[in-house]
Amino acid sequence: MTNFERALQLLGLARRAGKLVTGESFVLAAVRDHTARLVFLASDAGKSSQKQFRDKTASYDVPLNESFTKDQLSTAIGSARTVIAITDPGFVRKLQQLLE
Repeated sequence: MTNFERALQLLGLARRAGKLVTGESFVLAAVRDHTARLVFLASDAGKSSQKQFRDKTASYDVPLNESFTKDQLSTAIGSARTVIAITDPGFVRKLQQLLE
């Protein structure tokens, strides 16, 4: 199993553990109130979503990852999403190790 696949499995685990925020408005709110530790934006997201989340995460100094597609993110967490945020530092640390 590759690190890429392990990272997707870890996203599913984070979802079951309640350490994810999903949906554009909820992720933006999490970025603004500093509860989002890492944001995953689908690589095939729309141009306006890409600009919005790139700008917002840069201004609030939150890491942004665009390694996965909508399908991969949606399959990993079990619901159709374009953007998700991880709120737990332990999950963030492991995901960053896997995706280096």
